[in-house]
Amino acid sequence: MATAIEASRRSMSDAEWAARQQLAACYRIFARQGWDELIYNHITLRVPGEDNAFLINPYGLHYREICASNLVKIDIDGTVLDGSPYPVNKAGFTQHSVFHRHLPDAHCIIHTHTTAGMAVSATQEGLMPTNFYAAAFHGQIAYHTFEGITIRPEEGVRLIESLGNKRTMMLRNHGTLVMAETLPAAFFRHWALQRACEIQVATGAAGTPALIPDDVIAVHQRDMAGVQLPGGQGAADFAAMVRMLERDETDWKE
Repeated sequence: MATAIEASRRSMSDAEWAARQQLAACYRIFARQGWDELIYNHITLRVPGEDNAFLINPYGLHYREICASNLVKIDIDGTVLDGSPYPVNKAGFTQHSVFHRHLPDAHCIIHTHTTAGMAVSATQEGLMPTNFYAAAFHGQIAYHTFEGITIRPEEGVRLIESLGNKRTMMLRNHGTLVMAETLPAAFFRHWALQRACEIQVATGAAGTPALIPDDVIAVHQRDMAGVQLPGGQGAADFAAMVRMLERDETDWKE
């Protein structure tokens, strides 16, 4: 389906187009990783230079169909800004807009329903410090009690209260939510959380989990910055995934 975006590409800022391509690539990578959920779930990204505008997936399209031109640009109140003919998932807007509105550092927000993420979110213990990846999140995860599908604006206040000063949250009985100042950083945070959840589920099937001591976790979290490459958290990781994506498909750039 042709969109108004395709007709107005020349009037769009280079920064917005670059953001669109980056977000479209992220959706395709999520599909390749098996982190998609039919036409549901959401990855949103602020439009550079426009604090009250962000990009979201067109409701009705699979992640493999998303490209730069069909992403929907909406404002903080849910008004479509780019003439897109596609609707926006109300649950996606309600949940993501509250964080974009109130958290200046939440430039990219990712919400998924992966099997491992939902499984861990449905346990009383939540994510336990029993593996390498989980140790990095210990003490840094917020929890929000399930209230049903997120379409009521009043839940936004409670989401913000539940999150506090953290930027990773388990939506109990629902899934995971991560946010960061850049898309690559949010991507990496989701990847690491997903690995932590997958390993926890596998550990439970293998035997009795062994908790990592608090003093070891403190050293682990302290030293993690020492293995990061230049460019910020997730930058090299996301760039590598984009290179793999480009080997097989490039229509996401359109």
